[in-house]
Amino acid sequence: MNIEQVRTFTLSLPGVTEDQPFGDDNVTFRLEGKIFMCLWLGSDEQDMKRSAQPLGPAQDLEPRLALKLAPDRNEELRAQYAAVTPAWHWNKKHWNDVYYEQLDDSQVMDWIKESYHLVASKLPKLIRQKYL
Repeated sequence: MNIEQVRTFTLSLPGVTEDQPFGDDNVTFRLEGKIFMCLWLGSDEQDMKRSAQPLGPAQDLEPRLALKLAPDRNEELRAQYAAVTPAWHWNKKHWNDVYYEQLDDSQVMDWIKESYHLVASKLPKLIRQKYL
């Protein structure tokens, strides 16, 4: 997947909105105001600092997104895929960075839906029914 395909797919999910509360380098995707994904758009100051440090092959400046998943699921995916790492700017227990160009499109789409459904499952019952 490329960045536009990721964005288009994510916005196709019911009720999803996007905004840029953290600046021009990231787009967050929300369901009922709750963030479930953050898509990195390009280089920012934090990435410049990171690039000066020795990093693993999946931790360079490649396109990535951050997904909110259950803590045990995050650990499972990190152990299974080199392209999944603890999220750089997010709570590492609940968020993973996913280097989506290194993975199959269907896998990335499944994880985006998984993140979406996790956030939907935490919404009040009357609102949740619209999305699950």
